[in-house]
Amino acid sequence: MVYTRLDDVLFRLDDLPAMPKARRILMTTPEHFSVEYVINPHMAGHVGQTNRSAARSQWQTLKDAYERLGLDVATVAGADGQPDMVFCANQTLPFVLPDGQKGVVLSNMHANERKGEVPHYARFFEGLGYAAHPLDAALGDFEGMGDALWHAGRRLLWGGYGFRTSLDAYERISALADAPVLALELRDPDFYHLDTCLSVLDDETALYYPGAFTADGVALLRAFWPRLVEAPADDARERFACNAHCPNGRHVLIHPGSRVTNARLREAGYEVVEIETGEYLKSGGSVFCMKVVYW
Repeated sequence: MVYTRLDDVLFRLDDLPAMPKARRILMTTPEHFSVEYVINPHMAGHVGQTNRSAARSQWQTLKDAYERLGLDVATVAGADGQPDMVFCANQTLPFVLPDGQKGVVLSNMHANERKGEVPHYARFFEGLGYAAHPLDAALGDFEGMGDALWHAGRRLLWGGYGFRTSLDAYERISALADAPVLALELRDPDFYHLDTCLSVLDDETALYYPGAFTADGVALLRAFWPRLVEAPADDARERFACNAHCPNGRHVLIHPGSRVTNARLREAGYEVVEIETGEYLKSGGSVFCMKVVYW
């Protein structure tokens, strides 16, 4: 159920069952957000440089944007001593089974500094009736929706691996979520999570930066997405263009300044909504990292 090469895949996208789209948003309040250590290349040079007032304003602007689009936004309070907890895409992977039962895979965070974040989200989802599934440590690391992305409208997962998630984890995740996984090896440390180089826009379209992937990964992407919007290297690397989020198949929430990417998105029929996330870029995250979607 886990595939890394197109030649090994025996199904087409149309062969896979439909899956309801997640429409609810969870965010984590940013009062404890700061850059206190370096666990990815983007953090270097930014330790102690966070403007918390600006960070709070940027977080609120993003939350307001989701609510203006009619989305239900829940919040989990950030915890003292967990400065990266605001990036709540990373600690869990919510899923819904064909019979309607809801579950959530709990992450094995790669960095020791972030391991304490996970129990906060386990409690949130268990409070909603989700079945929580921790992963055996022997399977290696897994960082939730930072690396595992649902293909909109289909029972199919895209799984990044190589920096924060182990390929070995995906067999168990595939079984839990009852979905095949197309696994993409990440080869550039600037793109340490899949959500930094791939953004699902709708059932047929994704935004991506091909330079983050191996040739096998690019082949899988091109085979399973009828339409791919390519972000140039500077937009993807410097402005986190592929860490955008399209919550409704129409509006793309994205950090400002990616003129080429934004033009391509508009040409493809999307409405670009620029959301300033400059404080969070200092820690290696932007719009997509700052929320998790669930049912």
